[in-house]
Amino acid sequence: MQRRAVAVYVALFLLVASVAGVLVVTAEDPQVSLDNPDYELSEGDTFVVDGEEYLVSGITVTEGEDDEEDEITAQIEREEVVEQTETWANESTVEVDEREWQVRITGDDPDSFTLIEVLDREAILAEDDTADNETVDRDGEEFVVITDEEGESRLVPADEYFPAPEERTYDVADEFAYADTTVAVDSVTPDEVVIGWMGPQTTTIDVAQESTVTVGETEFIAHFPNDSTLTLSTDIDAYDAQLADIERFDQQNDGLWRVLIISVLSSLVLVAVAFMPSRY
Repeated sequence: MQRRAVAVYVALFLLVASVAGVLVVTAEDPQVSLDNPDYELSEGDTFVVDGEEYLVSGITVTEGEDDEEDEITAQIEREEVVEQTETWANESTVEVDEREWQVRITGDDPDSFTLIEVLDREAILAEDDTADNETVDRDGEEFVVITDEEGESRLVPADEYFPAPEERTYDVADEFAYADTTVAVDSVTPDEVVIGWMGPQTTTIDVAQESTVTVGETEFIAHFPNDSTLTLSTDIDAYDAQLADIERFDQQNDGLWRVLIISVLSSLVLVAVAFMPSRY
């Protein structure tokens, strides 16, 4: 191959490589941006969707490992009043009015239950200077040892010494105070009691960068333009179009890199062949 022809081809390939290189360097990498979003929010902001109020309770930035990008997430909270329930098993112990009670259900088809106070016998004995701190058993019966001023001891049956426990009976639909609120008896079965009340409940929605989230009944695309701002947009079609543009850009950019690399390698091969010693 004549070296003059090689020089022409090499110049052509280098020209193609230079053009591809310029296009790769000068091309602007497209980024996702939500123009005119429905909401632009910071941590602590509230907003209303479908008539319900929501709170951006936090925006968190997690540093990426090695060459990975930082991860930005947000939490959206909604507090609502909903019906809540709690179940008490028969013979279980519950705390009401800062005292412990045993749940007692009787009968095969009950419509009520009884709370029987669980006496703190140790505390009662500790407050009585004349009584031992522990009860004793005699012939299967429980007694309290009482010592009078003269030092003589006598046994008092525990049932006589300790006060009768308080009992409270509640029918279905009855209300009473429990855990700083007013509850009602929803149902009673031979095995359990169900109480209910209206109380606050917090629902949390986790939001990631460029994720689709449903708030209320509305679907949004989420985007963090910086580490302290969350934007929400219902224009998901525009977002999908931007993703398509980015994918097309990446494909074109990869193609230009291939052209650049192939052109440079072809030039090197031609130069090598041109200076290869002739066998004739």
